[in-house]
Amino acid sequence: MQTLLVTGPGGAGRTTVAAATALAAARDGQRVLLLSADAPFGEGAGSPDPRLRLARIDSGEEFRTELAALQERGASLIGMLGGRPLGAEELTELPGAEQFALLRALRRAAAAPATDLVVVDMPPLHQAVATLALPAQLRRYLARLLPAERQAARALRPVLAQLAGVPMPAQWLYETAARWDEELAAVQAVVEAPTTRVRLVAEPGPAAGTALRTGVLGLALHELRVEALVANRLVPPGSAAADPWAAGIAAQQGKFLAEWGEDLPVHGLVHLGRDPQDPDDLEVLGSAPGIAPAPPTRPGPGWTVEDRLAADGVLVWAIPLPGARKAELDLIRRGDELLVAVGPHRRIVPLPSALRRCTVSGAALAEGVLRVRFTPDPRLWPRER
Repeated sequence: MQTLLVTGPGGAGRTTVAAATALAAARDGQRVLLLSADAPFGEGAGSPDPRLRLARIDSGEEFRTELAALQERGASLIGMLGGRPLGAEELTELPGAEQFALLRALRRAAAAPATDLVVVDMPPLHQAVATLALPAQLRRYLARLLPAERQAARALRPVLAQLAGVPMPAQWLYETAARWDEELAAVQAVVEAPTTRVRLVAEPGPAAGTALRTGVLGLALHELRVEALVANRLVPPGSAAADPWAAGIAAQQGKFLAEWGEDLPVHGLVHLGRDPQDPDDLEVLGSAPGIAPAPPTRPGPGWTVEDRLAADGVLVWAIPLPGARKAELDLIRRGDELLVAVGPHRRIVPLPSALRRCTVSGAALAEGVLRVRFTPDPRLWPRER
């Protein structure tokens, strides 16, 4: 099963393009599931194709269900502390609930039967990058704060509970953390799968170019593959020829397309002259060349370790960061982890085993690839005899 995540700068028409993409794939004979928090085919309207199913993401309902279940599991601890559970009518959705609801929907979609393609209407690009990075980040926090190996004394907890006369909250906490880690691992597997790709949507212009560069950097930092860029609301060729104002907009859009076409496949969608209103409009947009998703190609090179021991006495970790600038980069080695920051994005990754026995001896950015040099530490590296 393939997963296509559709995102882009705010107001670019992500929901419309996600729906047109899903409909085009269904018309091509694929069994498609479209995930969206909106009503892409109109409020109350169903799918226009039997091969296309729509699943609405209701973050409010997800939040209430999860918090109610958490209260039920921790009822004894809440009672011990003198707390009173909240009623369903009291629960109001908190910030961040949308991201968690989307991730849970993504996990459920990965197990959906009879599905060839899942199309996900993601939040705006900067939020989408943060959301997709969330599972790995939270799993790292759980591993640091509640390490599984610290549960060695679990067998003593029932005895301690009897002596104290109260339940031991640590056991409940570890069990909850283990359940969360399992769920997060399932979502992370979907996000990092080679069959998961990102489709960007932008309305050509200077503001979109800035937002896309920053967003693409974040996606690259988290090793998320961008499939293509959909340039939305292009000036129709006939309008540009007849109207000087439209010709100026078309020229600006053409410059944008030329710049981004050097790095990504670009598919254009002509402005309909109105906001898309019904499945017929989506059908028109979905029939444009390149909108129906193509089969995934072989993934490009990810973070790779280059062996230059024989020539230079170093190992080099190559990190693709297209469009990165030296001034916005930062690197910090902390134990067996490396923190990489580029612009507003940060990622902490464990070092490959060979690099853990090395010291960082330099870094250089060239042609969109950051190369970090590691020199073997003679105290840790096996010596040749």
